[in-house]
Amino acid sequence: MIADLTDDQVTEPSLLPGWTRGHVLAHLADAARARSRVVEHASRGVRVEMWGPGERDAIIEATASRDADGHRAATAEHNERLERAWAGIRDWSEPVGAPDPVAPVFTRWREVWIHLLDLDLGVRPGEWSAEFAVHTIGVLRPRLPDGVALRATDVPRTWGTGTEVVGGVRDLAAWLVGRVPDEPPTSAVPLPELGPWPSYPASRQDLVG
Repeated sequence: MIADLTDDQVTEPSLLPGWTRGHVLAHLADAARARSRVVEHASRGVRVEMWGPGERDAIIEATASRDADGHRAATAEHNERLERAWAGIRDWSEPVGAPDPVAPVFTRWREVWIHLLDLDLGVRPGEWSAEFAVHTIGVLRPRLPDGVALRATDVPRTWGTGTEVVGGVRDLAAWLVGRVPDEPPTSAVPLPELGPWPSYPASRQDLVG
């Protein structure tokens, strides 16, 4: 997707307030680096934090101004390191800092696909797989107020009970994430205000859909 990215496009605004595309790319690359470090330490029985206080934002600000080639190189380097780290795991029950040891894999899945929207380079929620959308709804459904349910029209799934918010599963996921759906979900009443993002899903079932 970023193979043809130009230097000018890097400096243009993303869909995230206050961030250029360079900020989004810097975040994605450094998140891969930080996750690699956590996984590498976990494989040796050591638990570490992804970032120290203020480190995440400082790295993003320091590296957002890379040119397009610099972002491509950093993305490739850190993604390859993360793949190697995951490939080296033999005991997936080893905690790495979250309540569920598998959670970081799914967290990376979510952050990549969600931030691909934020780059504003043509990716839309309609390009998400139904599996990804179902997974994302499962993780973020605690954002729904009590008495509100989600009902997908294109897969046989309903989440919660109460007044229904109805739409395609990808559009429901995009709305729950806080991004613009391709087709806005509908309801018999005004769409509710969503709560904060949960720290972790309620159960393993929410991770795997």
